[in-house]
Amino acid sequence: EAEYESILCVKPEISVYRIPPRSSNRGYRASDWKLDQPDWTGRLRITSKGKVAFIKLEDKVSGELFAQAPIDQFPGIAVETVTDSSRYFVIRIQDGNGRSAFIGIGFSDRGDAFDFNVSLQDHFKWVKQESEISKEGQNVENSLKLDLGLKEGQTFKLSIGNMKKKEGASKPRPQASGGLGLLPPPPGGKIATPPVGISAPLTQISSDPPLKAAETGITSQFSS
Repeated sequence: EAEYESILCVKPEISVYRIPPRSSNRGYRASDWKLDQPDWTGRLRITSKGKVAFIKLEDKVSGELFAQAPIDQFPGIAVETVTDSSRYFVIRIQDGNGRSAFIGIGFSDRGDAFDFNVSLQDHFKWVKQESEISKEGQNVENSLKLDLGLKEGQTFKLSIGNMKKKEGASKPRPQASGGLGLLPPPPGGKIATPPVGISAPLTQISSDPPLKAAETGITSQFSS
Protein backbone atom coordinates (compact mmCIF):
# COMPACT_ATOMS: atom_id res chain seq x y z
CA GLU A 1 0.00 0.00 0.00
CA ALA A 2 1.38 3.41 -0.97
CA GLU A 3 2.14 5.86 1.83
CA TYR A 4 1.20 9.49 1.32
CA GLU A 5 2.88 12.50 2.83
CA SER A 6 0.72 14.58 5.17
CA ILE A 7 1.44 18.08 6.48
CA LEU A 8 1.27 18.31 10.26
CA CYS A 9 2.48 21.86 10.90
CA VAL A 10 3.81 24.92 9.03
CA LYS A 11 5.64 27.84 10.63
CA PRO A 12 6.75 30.75 8.39
CA GLU A 13 9.69 31.83 10.56
CA ILE A 14 12.50 29.65 11.91
CA SER A 15 16.11 30.42 12.86
CA VAL A 16 18.92 27.91 12.50
CA TYR A 17 22.15 27.89 14.52
CA ARG A 18 25.42 26.04 14.43
CA ILE A 19 25.90 24.71 17.91
CA PRO A 20 29.02 23.65 19.82
CA PRO A 21 29.43 20.00 20.83
CA ARG A 22 27.67 18.91 23.99
CA SER A 23 30.06 19.57 26.84
CA SER A 24 28.33 17.36 29.42
CA ASN A 25 25.37 15.07 29.96
CA ARG A 26 23.28 17.87 31.41
CA GLY A 27 21.88 18.85 27.98
CA TYR A 28 22.12 21.73 25.52
CA ARG A 29 21.85 25.38 26.51
CA ALA A 30 20.55 28.01 24.06
CA SER A 31 22.53 30.68 25.87
CA ASP A 32 25.70 29.07 24.47
CA TRP A 33 24.59 29.96 20.93
CA LYS A 34 24.74 33.32 19.24
CA LEU A 35 21.00 33.84 19.33
CA ASP A 36 21.10 37.29 17.73
CA GLN A 37 23.13 35.97 14.78
CA PRO A 38 21.35 32.94 13.27
CA ASP A 39 23.27 31.09 10.56
CA TRP A 40 20.14 30.62 8.41
CA THR A 41 16.48 31.67 8.48
CA GLY A 42 13.54 30.26 6.60
CA ARG A 43 10.27 28.41 7.15
CA LEU A 44 9.58 25.10 8.89
CA ARG A 45 7.23 22.31 7.84
CA ILE A 46 6.49 19.10 9.71
CA THR A 47 5.23 16.29 7.51
CA SER A 48 4.55 12.60 8.06
CA LYS A 49 4.83 9.57 5.83
CA GLY A 50 3.57 6.45 7.51
CA LYS A 51 4.94 6.30 11.03
CA VAL A 52 7.90 8.63 10.38
CA ALA A 53 7.70 12.41 10.79
CA PHE A 54 10.01 14.86 9.01
CA ILE A 55 11.11 18.31 10.12
CA LYS A 56 11.84 20.20 6.91
CA LEU A 57 13.69 23.54 6.73
CA GLU A 58 12.82 25.30 3.49
CA ASP A 59 13.47 28.60 1.75
CA LYS A 60 10.67 31.08 2.42
CA VAL A 61 10.27 32.11 -1.22
CA SER A 62 11.24 29.18 -3.42
CA GLY A 63 10.44 26.36 -1.02
CA GLU A 64 13.82 24.76 -1.74
CA LEU A 65 14.83 22.25 0.92
CA PHE A 66 17.71 23.39 3.11
CA ALA A 67 17.81 20.42 5.49
CA GLN A 68 15.48 17.80 6.97
CA ALA A 69 15.40 15.70 10.11
CA PRO A 70 13.56 12.35 10.03
CA ILE A 71 11.91 11.55 13.38
CA ASP A 72 11.07 7.95 14.24
CA GLN A 73 10.25 8.55 17.91
CA PHE A 74 9.48 11.49 20.16
CA PRO A 75 10.91 12.44 22.53
CA GLY A 76 14.20 10.99 21.40
CA ILE A 77 17.68 11.75 20.14
CA ALA A 78 16.36 13.24 16.88
CA VAL A 79 14.66 16.13 18.73
CA GLU A 80 15.76 17.47 22.10
CA THR A 81 14.70 20.49 24.09
CA VAL A 82 17.28 22.82 25.60
CA THR A 83 17.56 23.23 29.35
CA ASP A 84 17.18 27.00 29.52
CA SER A 85 14.33 27.87 27.10
CA SER A 86 11.06 26.52 25.67
CA ARG A 87 11.55 28.22 22.29
CA TYR A 88 14.72 26.41 21.19
CA PHE A 89 15.41 22.82 20.18
CA VAL A 90 18.25 20.68 18.90
CA ILE A 91 17.46 18.46 15.91
CA ARG A 92 19.49 15.87 14.03
CA ILE A 93 19.47 16.53 10.30
CA GLN A 94 20.41 13.85 7.73
CA ASP A 95 21.23 13.84 4.04
CA GLY A 96 20.64 11.14 1.47
CA ASN A 97 24.14 9.70 1.96
CA GLY A 98 23.59 8.76 5.62
CA ARG A 99 25.53 11.70 7.05
CA SER A 100 24.02 13.52 10.03
CA ALA A 101 24.66 16.65 12.09
CA PHE A 102 23.07 18.38 15.08
CA ILE A 103 21.84 21.94 14.69
CA GLY A 104 19.83 24.32 16.83
CA ILE A 105 16.49 25.82 15.79
CA GLY A 106 14.49 28.56 17.49
CA PHE A 107 11.15 30.34 17.25
CA SER A 108 10.61 34.00 18.02
CA ASP A 109 7.10 33.26 19.36
CA ARG A 110 6.36 30.84 22.19
CA GLY A 111 3.08 29.86 20.55
CA ASP A 112 4.96 28.60 17.48
CA ALA A 113 7.26 26.56 19.67
CA PHE A 114 4.22 25.09 21.46
CA ASP A 115 2.59 24.12 18.14
CA PHE A 116 5.84 22.51 16.99
CA ASN A 117 6.00 20.39 20.14
CA VAL A 118 2.31 19.38 20.09
CA SER A 119 2.39 18.38 16.40
CA LEU A 120 5.10 15.84 17.08
CA GLN A 121 3.38 14.58 20.23
CA ASP A 122 0.07 14.06 18.40
CA HIS A 123 1.70 12.19 15.54
CA PHE A 124 3.49 9.70 17.74
CA LYS A 125 0.43 9.30 19.94
CA TRP A 126 -1.39 8.21 16.77
CA VAL A 127 1.47 5.83 15.91
CA LYS A 128 1.18 4.21 19.33
CA GLN A 129 -2.59 3.80 19.01
CA GLU A 130 -2.26 2.26 15.56
CA SER A 131 0.28 -0.21 16.89
CA GLU A 132 -1.99 -1.22 19.77
CA ILE A 133 -5.00 -1.64 17.46
CA SER A 134 -2.92 -3.80 15.13
CA LYS A 135 -1.82 -6.01 18.03
CA GLU A 136 -5.39 -6.39 19.27
CA GLY A 137 -6.56 -7.33 15.80
CA GLN A 138 -3.83 -9.95 15.55
CA ASN A 139 -4.79 -11.42 18.93
CA VAL A 140 -8.44 -11.66 17.89
CA GLU A 141 -7.49 -13.34 14.62
CA ASN A 142 -5.34 -15.88 16.45
CA SER A 143 -8.12 -16.63 18.95
CA LEU A 144 -10.55 -17.40 16.10
CA LYS A 145 -8.29 -20.09 14.69
CA LEU A 146 -9.70 -23.22 16.39
CA ASP A 147 -7.87 -26.53 16.47
CA LEU A 148 -10.61 -29.04 15.63
CA GLY A 149 -8.29 -32.07 15.49
CA LEU A 150 -8.49 -34.75 18.17
CA LYS A 151 -5.65 -34.82 20.64
CA GLU A 152 -3.93 -38.07 21.57
CA GLY A 153 -6.32 -40.22 23.63
CA GLN A 154 -9.28 -37.90 23.01
CA THR A 155 -12.59 -39.32 21.78
CA PHE A 156 -16.03 -38.00 21.01
CA LYS A 157 -19.54 -39.48 21.13
CA LEU A 158 -22.05 -39.01 18.33
CA SER A 159 -25.74 -39.28 19.21
CA ILE A 160 -28.33 -39.44 16.42
CA GLY A 161 -32.01 -39.60 17.32
CA ASN A 162 -35.28 -40.08 15.43
CA MET A 163 -33.70 -42.26 12.76
CA LYS A 164 -36.29 -43.57 10.29
CA LYS A 165 -36.46 -47.27 9.47
CA LYS A 166 -34.80 -48.03 6.17
CA GLU A 167 -37.06 -48.80 3.28
CA GLY A 168 -36.85 -52.26 1.74
CA ALA A 169 -36.16 -54.00 5.04
CA SER A 170 -36.99 -57.69 5.27
CA LYS A 171 -40.66 -58.44 6.05
CA PRO A 172 -41.99 -61.51 7.89
CA ARG A 173 -42.99 -64.41 5.66
CA PRO A 174 -46.74 -64.94 5.25
CA GLN A 175 -48.16 -68.15 6.63
CA ALA A 176 -49.26 -70.94 4.32
CA SER A 177 -52.82 -70.81 3.03
CA GLY A 178 -55.40 -72.83 4.92
CA GLY A 179 -54.22 -71.85 8.32
CA LEU A 180 -52.68 -75.30 9.01
CA GLY A 181 -49.14 -74.14 9.19
CA LEU A 182 -47.78 -77.28 7.48
CA LEU A 183 -44.10 -77.29 6.73
CA PRO A 184 -42.70 -78.69 3.48
CA PRO A 185 -41.45 -82.28 3.62
CA PRO A 186 -37.90 -82.70 4.83
CA PRO A 187 -35.20 -83.81 2.40
CA GLY A 188 -34.65 -87.52 1.78
CA GLY A 189 -38.15 -88.40 0.57
CA LYS A 190 -39.53 -89.25 4.06
CA ILE A 191 -43.00 -88.08 4.77
CA ALA A 192 -43.59 -86.47 8.10
CA THR A 193 -46.26 -87.88 10.33
CA PRO A 194 -49.40 -85.82 9.90
CA PRO A 195 -50.64 -83.92 12.88
CA VAL A 196 -53.08 -85.53 15.25
CA GLY A 197 -56.63 -85.47 14.01
CA ILE A 198 -55.72 -85.40 10.33
CA SER A 199 -55.97 -88.61 8.27
CA ALA A 200 -53.72 -88.98 5.33
CA PRO A 201 -54.77 -90.96 2.21
CA LEU A 202 -53.63 -94.54 2.19
CA THR A 203 -51.86 -94.00 -1.06
CA GLN A 204 -49.48 -91.71 0.69
CA ILE A 205 -48.53 -94.24 3.42
CA SER A 206 -48.58 -97.54 1.41
CA SER A 207 -45.22 -99.10 0.47
CA ASP A 208 -44.19 -101.12 -2.54
CA PRO A 209 -44.81 -104.97 -2.33
CA PRO A 210 -41.84 -107.05 -1.19
CA LEU A 211 -39.61 -108.51 -3.82
CA LYS A 212 -39.81 -112.25 -4.50
CA ALA A 213 -36.85 -114.42 -3.72
CA ALA A 214 -36.43 -115.38 -7.33
CA GLU A 215 -36.19 -111.73 -8.34
CA THR A 216 -33.48 -111.12 -5.82
CA GLY A 217 -31.46 -114.10 -6.91
CA ILE A 218 -31.04 -115.18 -3.28
CA THR A 219 -32.04 -118.74 -2.25
CA SER A 220 -33.39 -119.12 1.18
CA GLN A 221 -31.35 -121.36 3.40
CA PHE A 222 -34.48 -123.07 4.55
CA SER A 223 -35.62 -124.24 1.05
CA SER A 224 -35.43 -127.92 0.26
